[in-house]
Amino acid sequence: MAKKRTILLGGLAVLAVVGSAVAVRTVSFAPADIADGSDVRLAAAPSYDLAAAVAHLSAAAQIRTVSHQDAADNEVAEWDKLHAWLAATYPATHAAMTRTILPNRTLVYHWPGSDVSLAPIILMAHQDVVPVTEGTEKDWKYPPFAGTIAEQAVWGRGTVDDKGSLIGLFEAIDALARSGFKPKRGIYLVSGHDEEAGGTGAIAAAAKLKAEGVQAIFTLDEGSIVLTDTPVIDGPAIMIGIAEKGYGTLKVTAHAAGGHSSMPPAETGVETLAKAVLDITGDPFPIELRGPGASMIEALAARKGGTSKMAVANSWLFAPLLKRQLGGAPTTAAAFHTTIAPTMLEGSPKENVLPQSANALINYRIAPWNRSTDVMARARAAVGDAKVDLAWVKPPREPSRVSSTSSQGWKWIAAAARADAPQAVLTPTLVVAGTDSRSMEGVSQDVYRFMPMHFSLKESAMIHGTNEHMKIDSFKRMIDFYARLIATSTG
Repeated sequence: MAKKRTILLGGLAVLAVVGSAVAVRTVSFAPADIADGSDVRLAAAPSYDLAAAVAHLSAAAQIRTVSHQDAADNEVAEWDKLHAWLAATYPATHAAMTRTILPNRTLVYHWPGSDVSLAPIILMAHQDVVPVTEGTEKDWKYPPFAGTIAEQAVWGRGTVDDKGSLIGLFEAIDALARSGFKPKRGIYLVSGHDEEAGGTGAIAAAAKLKAEGVQAIFTLDEGSIVLTDTPVIDGPAIMIGIAEKGYGTLKVTAHAAGGHSSMPPAETGVETLAKAVLDITGDPFPIELRGPGASMIEALAARKGGTSKMAVANSWLFAPLLKRQLGGAPTTAAAFHTTIAPTMLEGSPKENVLPQSANALINYRIAPWNRSTDVMARARAAVGDAKVDLAWVKPPREPSRVSSTSSQGWKWIAAAARADAPQAVLTPTLVVAGTDSRSMEGVSQDVYRFMPMHFSLKESAMIHGTNEHMKIDSFKRMIDFYARLIATSTG
């Protein structure tokens, strides 16, 4: 009995110590190294004609700069049309900035600063848009390339991704130029022609800037938003992308003898391929509480408080629970591991012919703590001695580096964003898709991905989808944000 009592008392003592540690860590918990920009003296946005700006976005949406999978299908004259329209619509911008049109039709603008010792800034927004899926045009509330202004929004393909940003930047710069603003720090505006089809334009622009010796203090591109119904807090969060995932597509090929389907062997090439794909997807990369995703959860949990804050503040104890919750939905899981997505299959050209070769494409979005070598090694281990070949379709793109959340560039962006959404939680995030900004790492100290549009999770689904539209309220927020940011960081 005495021994049992000793064990019980010992257990209670351990629980007391653990409980005390949890309580202390919860009370004292705060996200690390996320500057809020409160020490930034923010410049005011200049005046401009919002109705005219809205009409300009409508006009830009009517120019069909559609990037097709096969570039030969692109209407190249539409890019030339956009360039001419920009020059005619924004004369003050074109008077203040030099314009270079690269041979591929990517645009590079430069507004020199008066103090050449100051590192410039790079602002980005791409010209091209994705196609409208053939046969879905009838599902649009308004024609996808009409630029219809209705219901307090501009409707059409590209109004959000990414002509909203492009026109917002031109409106802000033109308003600053008309007001007599003269930057001390240089300003570059880079607008890729093919972000939706590989981003070769941004690569060429980055090479040009590098050759000129440019080293910017920060780059800002598309990538994240102000999410109005953010998970954990069920409220608004300013989500600034500080990194983006890598990208690679693996081709899995099974070879077989082929023949007539009436006399199949014990295992066909298709079966071998299917087993290999299932083996690869059956060994997913684990959910990990690290990187930008972890920083985001810390910031959100600190605002939420209660059990959410307790769990995140004590991940040493609650990590298994957190990982299960974060991995429970694709929208959250993507920020915490490298994802594996089989997307395409190819086999026999005829239903009664056994293929001599069958292949599958598996698309990976690579987390910042992994590399393409990790992906290939894991896939090879998963298939073991299966008779399949593994090869990259083309050289994979590694994850971007992770930018600072306490740099001067971060502070300027945070301050400009918080001016529009003072009650929102400020948080870094991981962009799970790709942007042109990844190409600027060699010419910029930090790279950020953020647009100050206010979207709900449901509304964000229209990007690349049906009924894409930019609310006039969000468009105004964008113009004001860009103008404040430019004036503050370069004035």
